[in-house]
Amino acid sequence: MKFSNREPEPASMQLAPMIDIVFLLLIFFIVTWQYTRSETELSVAVPTAEEGVQKNRAPGEIIINILADGSIKVEGSMVDLSQLREKLAAVSKQFKNQPVRIRGDGNVNYQRIVEVIDTCQKAGIWNISFATQRPEPAK
Repeated sequence: MKFSNREPEPASMQLAPMIDIVFLLLIFFIVTWQYTRSETELSVAVPTAEEGVQKNRAPGEIIINILADGSIKVEGSMVDLSQLREKLAAVSKQFKNQPVRIRGDGNVNYQRIVEVIDTCQKAGIWNISFATQRPEPAK
């Protein structure tokens, strides 16, 4: 019987499957990041505030954008107050303490913001927060 005294060849690491996994993770993170950015209306210039807490977005949070002309945009579609109430009432029945963030333009009439808050409360939503931004530092 003849035995070989040579050492076995070391196992080589397969790079192709690892590269595939990395690309899949990269695609996943890019797609989910774009989805969260689509709910914030870029034409809304929220008011500035020096004080406030940097709050991360709560899971399942509904973002209500109030444009400068007073129109309301939720999940990419324009709605009026009655449609907003129906949508929020359906969500509040399923999820207690549903968070809502109001992104009102700095130039919108304050009465319009109060109407949206009132609509949220009529729909059973009480967990309401407001989006602001920090003022630009003086040069």
